[in-house]
Amino acid sequence: MNKLGTVIGFTFWGKARKKSFLITTLILAIVLTIGVNLPYLINSFTGSSGQSVEKIGLVYGNQQAIAEKLKQYGDSAADAGFKFVPYEGNPSADELKQAIENEKIDGYLSFNEAKAGEFPQVKYVSESGDGLSGSIQTVIQTALQGIKTQIIVGDSLNEQQIAALNIPVQIEGEKAAGIGGAQAESSDDGINLSNFIYVYVLLIVFMITNTTTGTMIASEVTSEKSSRIMEILITSVSPLTQMFGKIIGMFLLGLSQIAVFTVVVIVNLMLPHNQTALTDLGFNLSDLSIDVFIYGLIFYILGYFLFATLYAAIGSLVSRTEELGQATMPMTVLTLISFYIGTFSVNAPNTLLLKITSYIPFTSPISMLVRIGMGKVATWEIYVSLAVLAVSIFIFGWISAKIYRTGVLLYGKRPTFKELRKAMKAYDI
Repeated sequence: MNKLGTVIGFTFWGKARKKSFLITTLILAIVLTIGVNLPYLINSFTGSSGQSVEKIGLVYGNQQAIAEKLKQYGDSAADAGFKFVPYEGNPSADELKQAIENEKIDGYLSFNEAKAGEFPQVKYVSESGDGLSGSIQTVIQTALQGIKTQIIVGDSLNEQQIAALNIPVQIEGEKAAGIGGAQAESSDDGINLSNFIYVYVLLIVFMITNTTTGTMIASEVTSEKSSRIMEILITSVSPLTQMFGKIIGMFLLGLSQIAVFTVVVIVNLMLPHNQTALTDLGFNLSDLSIDVFIYGLIFYILGYFLFATLYAAIGSLVSRTEELGQATMPMTVLTLISFYIGTFSVNAPNTLLLKITSYIPFTSPISMLVRIGMGKVATWEIYVSLAVLAVSIFIFGWISAKIYRTGVLLYGKRPTFKELRKAMKAYDI
C-alpha cells in the first residue's frame, strides 16, 4: 500500500512539475478566459452594445388606420428591437432614399391600394433589399395578421373574440402516467439551460481528459520500457502496483487540471458584464439538477478508469514510443465515437441509438449522461448502466493487469494475440 502511494505521488508530481504540462494548462486557461469573455470583447471592439434598435419607416398613404394600429403595436412591443417612424402623406422615393442614406431609417414599409374589405399588400424597402431580420419580421407579420383579421371581420366580432382568433393553436407534450420510474416522472419538459451547459461541458472534458491522460499513461509506460528503466522498477515495485499507481496518479492530475479550469471559468463568469449576459439568457447555477451533477461525476470517474486501464495495457505492449500513436488509435476512435454520439444527440436525447449506447461500457458514460441531463430516463436504467460499467471495469481491469504484467517484459516486435494469451497464462492475478 505504501508503494502504491509512492507510485501515485511520483506520477502526479513528476507530470505536474513538467514545463509542458504547466504551459498546456496555462494556454488552455487563457483560451477559456477568452472564450467566456468573447461576446463582451466582440461588442467592445465593434462598439456595439448588442441592443441596437432598427428604425422602420411607415409610408401608409391612404392606409392610415392600418398604420395607426401597427404603430400602436410597435410602441407596446418596446423590447422587440425596432421602432416605427411614420411618414404622413406620400413622400417621394428620393425623400425616402435620402432618409435611408442619412440613417434616419433602416428601411420602410409601404402599403398598396386595396379594395374595400381586402387587406393591402405590404412591402419592405431597404438599401440591401434583403428584407427584415428574422425575429422582427415575425413580430411585424403577427401584428399585421391581427390587424388584417380586425379589418376583414369588421364589427361582427368583439375585441376578445378577435384576440382569441389570433392566438395560435399549441400542441403540448405530456408523459403518459405510470410509465417509467421516479426520475422520468420528475423530469421537466423544458430545456434546463444549467443542465444543458453542465452536460455539454462534461462531454468536452471527458473527451479531452480521456484522450490526454490516457495517452500520457501509455506514453510513460512505453518510455520506461524502451529505456529499460522498467526492468529496474519491477524489482522494487510489482507491475500491478505500478499500473494502478500510474492510473490513479494521472486521475488526480486530471482532476487538478479540471479544478483549475473550473476556477478560471467561475471567476470569469462572476465578472459584471458576464453576469448581465447570463441573467439575460436565464442561466442560474442553482437550477442545475443535483441528480445530473452527481450522476455526471460518477459516470465520468468510472469512464475514466475503464479507458485508463486499457491505455496502460496498450502502453505495456509497445516497445518504441514511435509506435504508440498507431497502437492507441482504436482507443482514440472509441472516445471520438462516444463523444460524437453524445454531442449529436443532445437535442434528441430519447433516440434508440442513445438508449442502446447507454448500456455499452465504452459509450455509456457520455450517452447515459446526455439522457439524464437532457432527456427522460428511469432510475433503474441508470443503475443497470452503472452496473454494466462497473462489471466491465473489473473485467477489463483484470485483463489489462495480466497484459501489463506480461507486456512490460516483452521486447522486440509487438506480440500477437496467440503469443500474448500464452504468456498471460503463466501469470495469475
